[in-house]
Amino acid sequence: MKIILIVDAVINFVLGVLLLLFTPTIATWLGVPQSSTSFYPNLLGAIFIGITIALVISATAAGSNSSTGLGLMGAISINLCGGSVLALWLIFGNMRLPTRGFVFLWVLVAILIVVSLAELIHFGHGRQRTGKT
Repeated sequence: MKIILIVDAVINFVLGVLLLLFTPTIATWLGVPQSSTSFYPNLLGAIFIGITIALVISATAAGSNSSTGLGLMGAISINLCGGSVLALWLIFGNMRLPTRGFVFLWVLVAILIVVSLAELIHFGHGRQRTGKT
């Protein structure tokens, strides 16, 4: 089971990196449809990287031979990766968006990061109660 998760993680990682580095040249080389902007491919790449991290966490968790899904740490990984890349796009992407677009996307970044931090705090408190380190 762990080998399957690791293979899946490697595939997701490669896809994530390709999407994070997305350019029209890469799209042409791969023979995939073009995009007028790298914004959406980059966000999808961040999600794939988050899934990769979640799969690695799941595969390396001590004593986990049963299928538990990606769980809380997986959700945190995916949300933080997606929120981080979205924030980087808003800061460095030179996007020409109306004010409402910037506000909407920054609110989305804030929600993703605040929810992830709350989940991390909850996860940390749960580990302290059970005595796990």
